[in-house]
Amino acid sequence: MAAANNRRPPGGSPSAGGMYKHVPKDLTEATMLGAFMSILCITTVVVLFFSETYAFLRTSVSTSLNVDETPDKQIRLNFNVSMHALRCSFASVDVWDSLGTNKQNVTANVDKWGTDRVGRRVAFAGRAGREREIVHEEHDETIEELIADGAYAKPLTEESFESFLSAGERQMIDFMAPWCKFCQRLAPTWEKLAREAFNEGLPMGIGTVDCTVQRSLCTKYGITGFPSILSFYKGEKDGENYHGDRTVEALKAYAKAKINRDGKNWHEDKDRLKRYGKFDLHQSDQVGCQLSGYIMVNRVPGNFHIEARSKEHTIDPAMTNLTHTVNELSFGNPRYFDDRKLKRLLDYEMPTNVRLASPFDGKKFVVEEIHRAHHHYMKVVPTEVDTKHEKLVSYQIVGQSQLVYYDIVNVPEARFSYDLSPMSVSVEKRTRKWYDYLTSLCAIIGGTYTTLGLIDAALYRVFRSKRRHK
Repeated sequence: MAAANNRRPPGGSPSAGGMYKHVPKDLTEATMLGAFMSILCITTVVVLFFSETYAFLRTSVSTSLNVDETPDKQIRLNFNVSMHALRCSFASVDVWDSLGTNKQNVTANVDKWGTDRVGRRVAFAGRAGREREIVHEEHDETIEELIADGAYAKPLTEESFESFLSAGERQMIDFMAPWCKFCQRLAPTWEKLAREAFNEGLPMGIGTVDCTVQRSLCTKYGITGFPSILSFYKGEKDGENYHGDRTVEALKAYAKAKINRDGKNWHEDKDRLKRYGKFDLHQSDQVGCQLSGYIMVNRVPGNFHIEARSKEHTIDPAMTNLTHTVNELSFGNPRYFDDRKLKRLLDYEMPTNVRLASPFDGKKFVVEEIHRAHHHYMKVVPTEVDTKHEKLVSYQIVGQSQLVYYDIVNVPEARFSYDLSPMSVSVEKRTRKWYDYLTSLCAIIGGTYTTLGLIDAALYRVFRSKRRHK
C-alpha cells in the first residue's frame, strides 16, 4: 500500500516525459509493511462498519418538558386492591376531589372478589352495587319482656364458647354490641328464633356474644360490623356471614337449610330454593375482599378511599383492620396491558425513566394497631411518547405512604390521594435516515483507506532511508 506521491522515478526526473512511462517500483513491490497495513486497513473498516450498522439500527430517545395542554376533563384511574381483613359486604369505594365531587360507594365498573386468609380469590362477590335493604321484623314485646322468665338465646363468654360449640353439631351465633341500633332491633327476633328452635326441636344452638365485653373473641372471627350472624358446624365457622332478612321466618328457614344440608349433596338438591329461600350455603369462608376496576376522576387534586360502610350494620372503628396490598394502580388508557406492540415499545425500547410506572404496585401495607390506616400520596406526571406510528399518552406516578392515626369515633380508611402535574414530559423516539447511514459508510471506507495510505507512505520512506544508509 506504499504511496508514490512525490517519488522520483528511476533514471529520470519528475518532469521527464515520454510515451512509455513506468510505474514506480515501490508501488509494485510487496513488503511486510504493506501486508501489515493492508490487514490493519481491512480490520479497521470491518469494525467501523459493524459499529456504524449497530448505531443505525438503534433508536435514540430525547425528552423535553412542556405545559400539559390535554383537553380531556377527566382521566381514568385503574386499581386492583386486596383488603385482607375487610369483607366484601362492608367494602366501599368513595371518591372526593377539590371541585366538590363526593361520591360514596361507587358501584359502576367495580368488581369484588372474596379472598381467603392468604389473599387468594375464592369466590366472586359480584359487581359492586347498591346494598340490598334488609327486612326487619317489628315486635310488640320488648327484649326485657321476652327474657323475663329466662333467655332461650344463650349469652356466651370466652370460657363458655368452646363448650357451647361442642354441645352439638350446629350453632348460630349473633355477635352484637348493646349500643348498636340494629342489634337492638334484632334482639327480640333473635330471642324468638331461639324459642321456636327449642320448641320445634331443631338441632341448632342459638347464642349471643357481646363484643364490647368479649372483644378478643370477636376479633378472632373478624367481626367488623354489628350485628354479625355466624353459623358453626362441628366447632368450625361454616361459610359466609348471614346477610338475609332479619325476621324469625327468614332466620328459621336459613337454619333449616343448614341442617338439611348435612345429610345430602346440597348442590344436587333442586328444591332447596323453593323450600328454604335463596341462601348461598356452600360459600367458602371469606375474610377479605379484592376490589378491581376503574373510576373516572376529574383532572384536579382529589382522592379515592376504601373503608367499611353498611346501611344495615354499625361499623366498630376499633375492629376495622385495613391491611391491604396494592396489586395494580395506574392512570390512563389500560390498552397498554393488552397491546403487545405497545408493551414491547414501552418495556424494551424506551428508557426506564419514561416507562409506565407506579411505586405502589405489588406492595403490602400492614396495620398492626387499632385506629390506624395507611394514606398514599401520588403526584401524577403525564408523559407523551411520540413514535413512528402514533402518539401515546401514559402517566408516571411519584408517591409516598404514611400511617395515619384516627380518633376513636372515626372509621379508618385506606386513602389514595392524587394530584396531576401541570407539566408533561414529551418523549420522542428518533431513528437515523438511510442516506445518513450510507454517507457514513462511504466516509469510513474512504477515510480509513486514505489515512492508512499516508501512514504507510511515511513509514516506507523511513525504512528505505535507513536501508540506504547501511
